[in-house]
Amino acid sequence: MENEYGQGQDSVYSYKVRAGKRRTYFFDVKQTRGEDYYITLTESTRKFNGSGYTRHKIFLYKEDFNRFLEGLQDAVDHVKTELMPNYDYEQFDRRQEEWEKQKALEESEASEETTASVEDKPLESEDDISW
Repeated sequence: MENEYGQGQDSVYSYKVRAGKRRTYFFDVKQTRGEDYYITLTESTRKFNGSGYTRHKIFLYKEDFNRFLEGLQDAVDHVKTELMPNYDYEQFDRRQEEWEKQKALEESEASEETTASVEDKPLESEDDISW
Protein backbone atom coordinates (compact mmCIF):
# COMPACT_ATOMS: atom_id res chain seq x y z
CA MET A 1 0.00 0.00 0.00
CA GLU A 2 1.29 3.49 -0.79
CA ASN A 3 0.56 6.87 0.71
CA GLU A 4 0.01 10.08 -1.25
CA TYR A 5 3.79 10.59 -1.57
CA GLY A 6 4.36 7.21 -3.19
CA GLN A 7 6.08 5.80 -0.11
CA GLY A 8 5.51 2.10 0.58
CA GLN A 9 3.80 1.40 3.87
CA ASP A 10 4.18 -2.33 4.41
CA SER A 11 5.57 -2.41 7.94
CA VAL A 12 7.72 -5.47 8.54
CA TYR A 13 8.95 -4.55 12.02
CA SER A 14 7.93 -2.04 14.67
CA TYR A 15 9.40 -0.99 18.01
CA LYS A 16 7.73 1.46 20.41
CA VAL A 17 9.49 3.57 23.06
CA ARG A 18 7.31 5.29 25.64
CA ALA A 19 8.93 8.50 26.81
CA GLY A 20 6.90 9.84 29.69
CA LYS A 21 3.16 10.39 29.85
CA ARG A 22 2.72 12.37 26.63
CA ARG A 23 5.44 11.26 24.20
CA THR A 24 6.05 8.02 22.32
CA TYR A 25 8.64 7.16 19.67
CA PHE A 26 7.99 4.58 16.96
CA PHE A 27 10.71 2.88 14.93
CA ASP A 28 9.11 1.18 11.94
CA VAL A 29 10.88 -0.81 9.25
CA LYS A 30 8.91 -0.61 6.02
CA GLN A 31 9.19 -2.28 2.66
CA THR A 32 8.89 -0.61 -0.73
CA ARG A 33 7.34 -2.16 -3.82
CA GLY A 34 10.87 -2.85 -5.07
CA GLU A 35 11.50 -4.97 -1.96
CA ASP A 36 13.82 -2.40 -0.45
CA TYR A 37 13.66 -1.31 3.19
CA TYR A 38 13.72 1.98 5.06
CA ILE A 39 13.00 3.15 8.60
CA THR A 40 10.50 5.72 9.76
CA LEU A 41 11.15 7.39 13.09
CA THR A 42 7.98 8.94 14.48
CA GLU A 43 7.60 11.12 17.54
CA SER A 44 3.98 11.17 18.69
CA THR A 45 3.02 13.69 21.36
CA ARG A 46 -0.38 13.93 22.98
CA LYS A 47 -1.76 17.46 22.77
CA PHE A 48 -2.29 19.35 26.02
CA ASN A 49 -6.01 19.74 25.41
CA GLY A 50 -6.31 15.97 24.90
CA SER A 51 -7.73 16.27 21.38
CA GLY A 52 -5.36 14.02 19.47
CA TYR A 53 -1.66 13.79 18.77
CA THR A 54 1.04 15.75 17.00
CA ARG A 55 3.34 13.57 14.91
CA HIS A 56 6.74 14.25 13.41
CA LYS A 57 8.38 11.75 11.04
CA ILE A 58 11.86 11.14 9.72
CA PHE A 59 12.41 8.75 6.84
CA LEU A 60 15.78 7.02 7.06
CA TYR A 61 17.09 5.15 4.01
CA LYS A 62 19.63 2.31 4.04
CA GLU A 63 22.40 4.37 2.46
CA ASP A 64 22.21 6.74 5.45
CA PHE A 65 21.94 4.17 8.28
CA ASN A 66 25.63 4.18 9.27
CA ARG A 67 26.12 7.96 9.09
CA PHE A 68 22.85 8.62 10.91
CA LEU A 69 23.72 6.18 13.69
CA GLU A 70 27.23 7.62 13.97
CA GLY A 71 25.87 11.18 14.17
CA LEU A 72 23.22 10.26 16.73
CA GLN A 73 25.73 8.38 18.90
CA ASP A 74 28.23 11.26 18.66
CA ALA A 75 25.60 13.83 19.72
CA VAL A 76 24.37 11.67 22.63
CA ASP A 77 27.93 10.97 23.79
CA HIS A 78 28.78 14.69 23.62
CA VAL A 79 25.85 15.60 25.87
CA LYS A 80 26.56 12.73 28.28
CA THR A 81 30.34 13.25 28.56
CA GLU A 82 30.95 16.93 27.83
CA LEU A 83 27.82 18.89 28.67
CA MET A 84 26.17 16.90 31.47
CA PRO A 85 28.62 14.24 32.71
CA ASN A 86 27.19 14.08 36.25
CA TYR A 87 23.57 13.69 35.24
CA ASP A 88 21.80 10.40 36.11
CA TYR A 89 20.43 9.32 32.72
CA GLU A 90 19.17 6.00 34.09
CA GLN A 91 16.64 7.76 36.32
CA PHE A 92 14.26 7.91 33.37
CA ASP A 93 14.60 4.17 32.77
CA ARG A 94 13.87 3.45 36.44
CA ARG A 95 10.89 5.83 36.44
CA GLN A 96 9.51 4.25 33.26
CA GLU A 97 9.91 0.72 34.69
CA GLU A 98 8.06 1.77 37.86
CA TRP A 99 5.27 3.36 35.80
CA GLU A 100 4.92 0.24 33.62
CA LYS A 101 4.80 -2.03 36.69
CA GLN A 102 2.16 0.17 38.32
CA LYS A 103 0.08 0.26 35.13
CA ALA A 104 0.32 -3.54 34.74
CA LEU A 105 -0.70 -4.01 38.40
CA GLU A 106 -3.71 -1.70 37.98
CA GLU A 107 -4.77 -3.51 34.79
CA SER A 108 -4.36 -6.88 36.51
CA GLU A 109 -6.44 -5.78 39.50
CA ALA A 110 -9.14 -4.39 37.21
CA SER A 111 -9.19 -7.67 35.27
CA GLU A 112 -9.42 -9.70 38.48
CA GLU A 113 -12.32 -7.54 39.72
CA THR A 114 -14.20 -8.06 36.46
CA THR A 115 -13.57 -11.81 36.54
CA ALA A 116 -14.51 -12.07 40.21
CA SER A 117 -17.77 -10.18 39.76
CA VAL A 118 -18.79 -12.51 36.91
CA GLU A 119 -17.71 -15.67 38.75
CA ASP A 120 -19.37 -14.67 42.03
CA LYS A 121 -22.80 -14.23 40.47
CA PRO A 122 -24.78 -17.46 40.93
CA LEU A 123 -26.84 -18.82 38.06
CA GLU A 124 -30.54 -18.81 38.81
CA SER A 125 -31.49 -21.29 36.10
CA GLU A 126 -30.27 -22.96 32.94
CA ASP A 127 -31.71 -19.97 31.03
CA ASP A 128 -28.88 -17.83 32.45
CA ILE A 129 -26.31 -19.82 30.44
CA SER A 130 -25.68 -18.33 27.02
CA TRP A 131 -24.11 -20.47 24.33
